[in-house]
Parts: sequence; C-alpha cells; structure tokens
Amino acid sequence: MIAGREVYFVDEPREAPQSESGFAKRDGRLETLPLWTELERVYRRVAREEKSAFAPPELSAALTGLPERWHPGVRLREVFGLSEFELDVLLLCAGVALDRRFRAALAATQPGAHAPSFGLALAVLDHPHWSAVSRVQPLRYWRLIEMGTGSLLEAPLTIDERILQFLLGVPAADERLEPVMHLLANREKEAGAWGAALDEAAARGVLHWRRSPPGVVLLTGNQAAERTALFDAMCRAAGWHGWVFDAGDLPEAAADRERLAQATTREAALWPAGLLVKTERLENAALLEAWLCRVNAPVAVEVEDGSVAERLSGLRLAAPAMNAAERKAEWQRQLGSLAGGLDAELDRVVEAFALDAAEIRATAQAIEEEAALEPALAGDADALGAAAWRLCRTAARRSLDELAVHVENRAGWADLVLPEPQTAILRQIAIHARQASRVNEEWGFAEQYARGLGLSALFSGPSGTGKTMAAGVLARELERDLYQIDLATVVSKYIGETEKHLRKIFEAAERSGAILLFDEADALFGKRSQVRDSHDRYANLEVSYLLQRMESYRGIAILTTNMQSALDPAFQRRLRFVVQFPFPDGPSRERIWRKVFPASAPKEALDFEKLAQLNVTGGSIRNIALLAAFLAADAGTAIAMRHLLEAARTEYAKLDRPLSPAETRGWV
Repeated sequence: MIAGREVYFVDEPREAPQSESGFAKRDGRLETLPLWTELERVYRRVAREEKSAFAPPELSAALTGLPERWHPGVRLREVFGLSEFELDVLLLCAGVALDRRFRAALAATQPGAHAPSFGLALAVLDHPHWSAVSRVQPLRYWRLIEMGTGSLLEAPLTIDERILQFLLGVPAADERLEPVMHLLANREKEAGAWGAALDEAAARGVLHWRRSPPGVVLLTGNQAAERTALFDAMCRAAGWHGWVFDAGDLPEAAADRERLAQATTREAALWPAGLLVKTERLENAALLEAWLCRVNAPVAVEVEDGSVAERLSGLRLAAPAMNAAERKAEWQRQLGSLAGGLDAELDRVVEAFALDAAEIRATAQAIEEEAALEPALAGDADALGAAAWRLCRTAARRSLDELAVHVENRAGWADLVLPEPQTAILRQIAIHARQASRVNEEWGFAEQYARGLGLSALFSGPSGTGKTMAAGVLARELERDLYQIDLATVVSKYIGETEKHLRKIFEAAERSGAILLFDEADALFGKRSQVRDSHDRYANLEVSYLLQRMESYRGIAILTTNMQSALDPAFQRRLRFVVQFPFPDGPSRERIWRKVFPASAPKEALDFEKLAQLNVTGGSIRNIALLAAFLAADAGTAIAMRHLLEAARTEYAKLDRPLSPAETRGWV
C-alpha cells in the first residue's frame, strides 16, 4: 500500500516494524505504550520540559479513563501510513482537545491561540517535514486533521472529531456517512443456518478481500437474505464489522462521489469493516464501478440475475441457499420444545415454504407468542400445525404481492361442475402437493432427480369453463395462496426482460409456497417459430428458458389456455398433469344454475331445466345470474325468469351472439 492515497487495511492493531513513537523495548520485545504515555511525551515537547511535572494519576480525567494498553494512535499510523512526525502532529492536536495542560502550554508558546499551528509542530516535534500538511499526504487527504485559514505556518490545526473519538475508544461513525450507510444488524443467531457451504464460500471471499488492494466480491444468489448472510459470514470470518450501502444513494456530482469514497475508505479502515452494496435501485453500473475504483476497502456487491449490476467486474460468489434439511434444523433450533409438538406438520411446512433464516426466526417467535397466549396450543399438534402454516403463509406472501395478483377464493369441491375424470385428476394434483415432502425427501426422489420435481398442470378449455375456479379450489384444499399472472404484462419487447420478469416470479413463488396461475399461457408458451430474424431467435430463447425453468421449478404452477393446440409440444411434455375443461352439456349447465344463486337470495319460480337451455359456459351463467339479481333488487322483487331473460340478452350481446328462440322457449 502507498501512504497517502491508500490505506493499510489490517484486521487488528499490530506492532509496527520500528521502535518509534508509541513503542518501547521491554525484555528484548517491542511493546505498545499506553496512549496517555505518548500524549505525555508530546506534552513535554510543547512545554519544553525534560521531565513531566505530573504523574499519571494527575492527568486529565479523559486520559486517565483510557485503558492502560489502549493506543489507537499506533493503529492510525499503521493504517494510514503516517510518519513519526505526522503521528506526533495528530497527538498534539488530540492533546490540546483533551488536556488542559496542553492548552496552558500552548498559551505560553502562542498567546491567544486556541489550536496549535504547523509552525509550532515544526519547532517542537522530532523529525519534522514540510510535506506533512500537504493535501495529498495522509493527515489532510484522509481528514485526520483540519487546517484553518492563514499562512502555512500560522494556520490552526484541529483533530477531526471522528478521529478523536477513535483515539478515545468511543464507538462512533463518520457523520458524512450516517445518512447513507448503516451497520449490519447482529446476525449471530443465523450464523449456522446455512451449514458448511456458507463457510466455504465466505472463506473464498475473504481471501479475495485480503488482496492488496482488496478485491470486489460480487454476491449472486436467488434471495437477498442469502446474499446478506454470505456477506455477514465473510465479515465474521475476517473479524470485521459489516456496513451496508445502497447504490441508489450514490451522488451524481463527481466531487461528491470522491468525498464519499474517501470517507468510506477511512471508516472501513477504522472499524475495520467490510461494505455490502445493495443494487436494487442501481440504474448506472458504470457510475458504481467508477466509485468502487476509488474505495480502498473490502466491498461486496449484490448482483441479481438480469440486473445492470451483472456488468460489474469482480469475483463472483454464489450465495448458498438452505436446503430442506437445513431449513428443518433451523426451525427446530428456533422453536425449541415446540418443534416436537409440530410432528410431521413441520416437514410439510419445510417443503412448502422456503423461508430464509430471518423469516424462520420471526415466524417461530410468532408461533411461540401464540402458544404463550393459548397454552393448550402447545399440546395440540393439529392446532399448532395450523397456526404454523397460517403464519408461514403470511410471512411468505410479501414476496409475490408486487409481482402478481392475489386471488381470493371461497369455492370448494362441491362448487365444481366437471365430469368425474377431470375431478379425479384435480384430486390427484392435491395428493401430489400434500405428499411432496414424503416422496421427495423421505423416499429420496429429490436426491435422484434434481429436475422435474415440481407440480405443473395445464388447464385447457373454453373461457368460463371453471379453470380459475378449479385453481382456487386446489388453493383452498391445500391451504395455499393463489396468485394470478397475466402473461400479457410479463412478455416484453425488450431483449432479456421477459426472462427477468419470469425469473423473479418463479423465485418468489418457490419460497412462498403459493400456487401460480398463468393466464392465457399460449401467449408465451406457443409453438416455437422458424428463425427468420433476430426477433424470432430471441422469442424462441424466451420459450426455451421457460421450458427449463418449468422443469426445475419445485412449486405449484397452473397454466390455462383456450387453445391447447397452439402450445409447443415440447412444453406440454414437461407438464405433470393436463386437465381438459369441456364446454358444459345440458345436465352440467343445470347443475351450475342450481348452485349459482346463494341460499339467501330471493327467487321466484325459477325453472332450472329451462335455464339450462342457454348454451353458455359457467362463467356466463354467473354473469347472467348476477345481473338478474341487480335487476330484481332495483325492481324490489325476487329474482324471476324475466330478469334472467333480460340479463341473458345483455350477456349474449357482449359475446356478440344472437339469443335464439329455442334457448328461451317457455321462459315467460
């Protein structure tokens, strides 16, 4: 490292190679002297005393309160490459700020002065040199001291407040960084959650950090919590603190960025600390890369797949994710004695919700709080399991709320009107989801088959035949949230954006345990075209990506289409289930009509057999029934056939179809 422009980034205070300021020979060994002893030495120079007239107990309270062996001045010299004279100048400024004796000696030497001058330092301190107060030398470049106005010899010198606090051993941080940086929260409780894989990745990252200058580490991985955990493990392995900075707060002005880089480098060296850069709000990767070149500190940058941060240079480290066994161990550790009460339900929770360590800890605390409020809960495995499942759904739901639409559903199996074969397949889907933990983990299928373990289904049929309702019935049966994704909003004309959107959706879904419902799947999963231009090539790449992602996806994904024939055959082969939703026949329509009206709705001589003459799907039946109810309510009567006839005409007009006399024969 070169003193002045760079810093010596050290793990702990170490002994310097020469026996100059701050060191003394004792029994043939080089040892650090206490800070107060060094301040006393500098004071004698200023007061021009051969011996001190004061014993250590008579020193100012600020000095006598210091630990006997505390000498951070030596650390400052080592980190910032200070000469013996530069360190003494710093100690002189510190003494004037701390000890009244320094101020008395200063008044005798420089009447009326409140701070020492560089001329005084040149006159009384050993090994003086003019370059000490150059703006490119450590004292001023790193803002260890501030130089007031005046000539070079007479300008007052004051110690920077942060440096003075460091000398006193007072926990503090640079006030310039307080608005944009914060100390990483204590994560010791999560340290062992990821297992040996995290420690191995952390060790590799620390080796890269220990280069001269420290190398930038790019942290990749699906979840921000995993990347943060890896950064935290790296800091713990190095024995450093961890600081967090949002790249979106980078100033636009070059001078402001330079000052921020200097302050960051200085603060990282003082703690010492590593810096985690969040890039979710980053728009200009070149701006961040230029700033990182000016920061001489251990830095880790979060890199999300498809983000602009992928263009940065550095060592790429993939943050390991907790597997099912590690998540279960973390649940057991956090729940303590309550884990035994969950019994087999814990395996189901672990399989469905890929929560990170922080979410597991927070959810476990919520479970403990509920058990404390209801003591009987701890002894009831079913009730405790239901509470754990409900709280996990709440914790995981946030990851999808910004990416998809949450679908509320109250329909049950009794509300579905489908032929028996289709209903049987839907029940098989529910069985598959319920038994995934046993088959994949206990029976070893997850180890043997890395891909294709997810549950993907295609619901095919005309609009309004119950595809979305069936997905809702499954969500209610499995006690999972249902999120609907409109592929028309996901597909982008910009290269790579479609894959980026889909990646976020799948990653969020895998950890939330939710059911994904992709509407109008043929918009993206259509047959791949012949490559005639670059647009065709990238469109096919999108489909190929989806095929691979669906195969590796371990959650529940349901896709709907009105035109199964338009789907790519290669895509259909990767689906676990295909359910055909037929256009309802007469008896099915009659069953739907009988179920469509709530029990509390007033009805007047409705003939369901005649209503079934309408050749429409269940969705249209619902629309007609709802409009008829509003017409009846406005007329102040019960729902009658005449209201349904008027509503049917409106629905048929919307469908751009004529309402034939045969369909309404005998209604009124």
